[in-house]
Amino acid sequence: MGRLGVTEILIIIAVILLLFGGKKIPELMKGLGSGIKEFKNAAKDDQDTTKKENTSKE
Repeated sequence: MGRLGVTEILIIIAVILLLFGGKKIPELMKGLGSGIKEFKNAAKDDQDTTKKENTSKE
């Protein structure tokens, strides 16, 4: 298995456009972006909590 080339990426984009249509894609990307943002915030909060716990144990 190699890397994705330009042709493969274009085919994937075409399939996504056929499945979801042009109007639905911005909504999907907005949802994906907010999901990633929430995940990053949760990971950061978890790291902060872990640091506080480790500091208080010492």
